[in-house]
Amino acid sequence: MKNVLYIGNALSSKGKTTTSVESLGAKLGELHTLKIASNKSNKILRLLDMIKVVIYNRSWADYILIDTYSTTNFYYALIVSQLARWFNIKYIPILHGGNLENRLKNSKKISDVIFNNAYRLVSPSNFLKNVFEDYGFNNVLYIPNAIELENFEFQNRDIKTIKLLWLRSFSEIYNPKLAVLVLEELISRGYQAELTMVGPEIDGSMEASRILSETKNLNVNFTGKLDRKQWTNLAKDCNVFINTTNFDNMPVSVIEAMALGLPVVSTNVGGLPYLIAHKKEGLLVPPNDAYAMSEAVIKLMKDKNLKENIVNNARKKVEQYNWEVIKPKWIRLLS
Repeated sequence: MKNVLYIGNALSSKGKTTTSVESLGAKLGELHTLKIASNKSNKILRLLDMIKVVIYNRSWADYILIDTYSTTNFYYALIVSQLARWFNIKYIPILHGGNLENRLKNSKKISDVIFNNAYRLVSPSNFLKNVFEDYGFNNVLYIPNAIELENFEFQNRDIKTIKLLWLRSFSEIYNPKLAVLVLEELISRGYQAELTMVGPEIDGSMEASRILSETKNLNVNFTGKLDRKQWTNLAKDCNVFINTTNFDNMPVSVIEAMALGLPVVSTNVGGLPYLIAHKKEGLLVPPNDAYAMSEAVIKLMKDKNLKENIVNNARKKVEQYNWEVIKPKWIRLLS
């Protein structure tokens, strides 16, 4: 059993979406002695807490895992990784977000400092693994995001009235307003359709989506943040999952929807084509195209054989992301 320090944004108790440091951290805590930082809401206090935890545990930690995104967390990763180097601790950046390539392009020196000196890089998708290898980083290990499959009861749904489910943090990069426009497109074409949007507010995108729906006189159900049990129960009354993002890597929300038997219509960006084989495990459409996404939803409603093949194939696909399958990969890495 190793001593593992996991650095990331553990903010679910503050109303934010549960992130890898909490979900993966809970699973790794069953295998190793684990400490996590940080749950501070303020970004500066969070960084200071991360620094403090690394310093206090410099003689204790065998490994430091670092959730690494393209946003502010990128600089957290820089500082924590250099502290790990100073204290001679093996550190492992875990690569998140489909927009990390922009950091490799536009922050090359910082990227080299973080990633070239890491013990290993972990990518939850082959998409980011390939991106990093294209930029010369060859120490990338593919370990997918994991779910506990027994928590997701498969249900094959009929589509009569279209009942859309959108599940994500309300952030501009996930383009939630597109979901509202898809609903408008379906209704304008004479279809009975509903939309439920689940997730916490991040940057004003929920309010913008709400205003858009009211302006267009559309009845959208905004639930706010729900826990897994709450939203999976709500999902029993939905029959199509839409993923509207402009950037993405390996979204757990999509994996979970596939596990539940919800047919997925997603934008064809980032790691999504690595997760979903078009017309086999879901339908992929161009980003920011309400008409194309509504067409895909209508296709699922009209072609029952296509829909049933998709949901059955998708469920088989996500079996490889069950924690019992993924766990040995982490055991080998941290052994």
